[in-house]
Amino acid sequence: MTKIKYCLMSALLLLAAVATAQEEAPKEKEPGHTNQSKFQQLYDLFSTPNTYRSASGAPGPDYYQQQANYVMDIELDDKNHRIYGEETITYINNSPDDLEFLWVQLDQNIRTKDSKARLKNGGGVPMAEMAGSFAGKYMGEPFDGGFVIEHVKDGAGKPLPYTVNFTMMRIDLPQPLKSKEQVSFSIKWNFNIPDHTVDRARSGYEEFADGHRAYVIAQFFPRMAVYNDVEGWQNHQFWGNGEFALVFGDYEVNITVPADHVLDATGTLQNRKEVFSKDMMKRYEKAKKSYDKPVIIVTQEEAEEASKGFSDAKKTWRFKAKNVRDYAFATSRRFIWDMQAVKVGSKDVMAVSLYPPEGNPLWEEYSTKAVAHTLLSYSAHTFDYPYPKAISVHAKNQGMEYPMICWNYGRPNEDGTYSDRVKYGMISVIIHEVGHNFFPMIVNSDERQWGWMDEGLDTFMQYMAEQEFGEKFPDAIAPNEKYPSRRGDPAKIVPYMSGDQSTLSPIMSNPENVYQLGPNAYGKPATALNILRETVMGRELFDHAFKTYSKRWMFKHPTPEDFFRTMEDASAVDLDWYWRSWFYTTDYVDIGVKGIKKYYVSDKPTKKMQEYMAARNITEADLPPLVYLAEEGSEDFDPALKGKAPSESSKTLKEFMMDNMTEAERAQVKEPKYFYEVTYDKPGGIPMPLIVEYTYADGTTENITYPPEIWRKNDKEVSVVISSQKELTGIVVDPKAETADIDTTNNSWPKKEAPSEFDKIKETIKGK
Repeated sequence: MTKIKYCLMSALLLLAAVATAQEEAPKEKEPGHTNQSKFQQLYDLFSTPNTYRSASGAPGPDYYQQQANYVMDIELDDKNHRIYGEETITYINNSPDDLEFLWVQLDQNIRTKDSKARLKNGGGVPMAEMAGSFAGKYMGEPFDGGFVIEHVKDGAGKPLPYTVNFTMMRIDLPQPLKSKEQVSFSIKWNFNIPDHTVDRARSGYEEFADGHRAYVIAQFFPRMAVYNDVEGWQNHQFWGNGEFALVFGDYEVNITVPADHVLDATGTLQNRKEVFSKDMMKRYEKAKKSYDKPVIIVTQEEAEEASKGFSDAKKTWRFKAKNVRDYAFATSRRFIWDMQAVKVGSKDVMAVSLYPPEGNPLWEEYSTKAVAHTLLSYSAHTFDYPYPKAISVHAKNQGMEYPMICWNYGRPNEDGTYSDRVKYGMISVIIHEVGHNFFPMIVNSDERQWGWMDEGLDTFMQYMAEQEFGEKFPDAIAPNEKYPSRRGDPAKIVPYMSGDQSTLSPIMSNPENVYQLGPNAYGKPATALNILRETVMGRELFDHAFKTYSKRWMFKHPTPEDFFRTMEDASAVDLDWYWRSWFYTTDYVDIGVKGIKKYYVSDKPTKKMQEYMAARNITEADLPPLVYLAEEGSEDFDPALKGKAPSESSKTLKEFMMDNMTEAERAQVKEPKYFYEVTYDKPGGIPMPLIVEYTYADGTTENITYPPEIWRKNDKEVSVVISSQKELTGIVVDPKAETADIDTTNNSWPKKEAPSEFDKIKETIKGK
């Protein structure tokens, strides 16, 4: 029989099988349905590409963004913990639209006495709560915060009408601001600074036992809201969780504080010789050339000496910052200050730390080291860090980020000792907050809408940087262990993804509307990206695509779709099923071994085949030489077939092989003696690569990864054929726990029995 005739016969048999399946279908037709496949294209969820944002995920030819430049004079009243400021904003309308009014963010208004933010959550009496938070909620008067707006004036000094709506202020313009034009206006304001240790405010002060304070000041000035092609004005109110959508611009900021304070801030210090002592200047010049370790600019002894009194004199620190989306500063007379240089690409960047004596010895040992490492790690995976410095400031219970500066927790005991938990917690929060310089300070996503786009991407980057930190600084890690990352490893997200569905939200949710913000916006997206890199795409494809996204959207405003599209555009990997499953649903991963059947080769038609042939008037003479598979234990099974190769058990098959293969081809064939049909089921809703380890009777193993597309036509279960010269004795799905499978009890064949409580106790005793 010719090969062509054989192929035709095979096709006829396939068609007959389909016809049989149709014949056996129930007579009553089930109702139709819409496309429910996870592999459905994401067109139903994505916006249509346009000239502002292209289908590739890159900015389109008409992409635009607004600019807001600030000139500010700020004074901090240390004795009354109050801040005063006046700013001139120059707003440049790069959009194609004429703007009748402007929206300005007043985030401090979340702290007014009558703020509705205090009333936004129900939930009843908590089982337990931090003492300071409890006192702030239920005891005494609410903090009297919020902006006091003294005036809003145009460039000529005339009052501009304005309306304050909670955390947003609308400024009504006398005539529309036309496209490509700009307007300048000034705002004068003041407010009481909160104690950030009471309820973990992002901005405020900590008061020490000696009465002195350390200030970390942010969201302290009225800031322009974003206007873009996606939403128009992004004027969603600030309720506390959804962070900040902000405009890039240039800043000139003069900050007046007590003369005995030291201060650092976003931007480049313009009058260093005026505010530094001669010793500080010498140490600073040395730090600019120190690439291997920090140089102390203000020593602990000097900080403690400054804390012996309160200066009534004042000193003004002058800064300039270009192309930043926000501004923040830290100041205290109790700060120790150290710096070192980091070579990032062709530029030197200063890694900086500010911390009170309470932070030592931990901070002097690890803070600036962690800053420097973060700059190098993140730059390698995205783009070279473009700013002149990155500052880590110690603030109790704080973790918050701003351009070039961030607040971080991690405090030793009073005697200077600290646990590994405190050490790793401090290093991790520094990596995370410094890392936010990349997302969202430079890749400037809309945090008010999509918390995961900065927190999730940054937590993913943090995981990689932490693991690299452990490799670079092995002395900081316990022997023979990896850095104990809190998030990113697939196993760490399992408790969340297997939790009560009524308290889960898709990643693609506004941060104000989720029950568990940490796992939702930080842990789950970080894990999803880690699995994407390590298991689905591979590092080479993922890293190229991720770097492409980072560079495309440097100093721009990306959306989730821009990220999703770029990752596919730069990798040629169809990931619609992945985004749909991980980001748009609360589905989980659960894949297991449902069953296994063993087959043996025969040249005799099985009973089922005989019935099939009889129904169609087909005889064996009508067929080419065929091999038939008889299931072990079935009525067609002949024990004599066990362990035989196909050619040994089927003369006609051997003849067919001899007639249709060359000697060279036959020499390459290793005839299997064992055939298995393994059925895998998927109780979970997320399709994933089917990663399997097969173990054979001789002790050898074979690892096969079936692509996720194996689930595209049957979302519930799939069967695969294993042909082998060796007997199969074991199967394990996801042997390295790569996929965040929430139930591993169904991952093995033979099924592994869970240890009894008695066995667990025995193992515990044995290990002591």
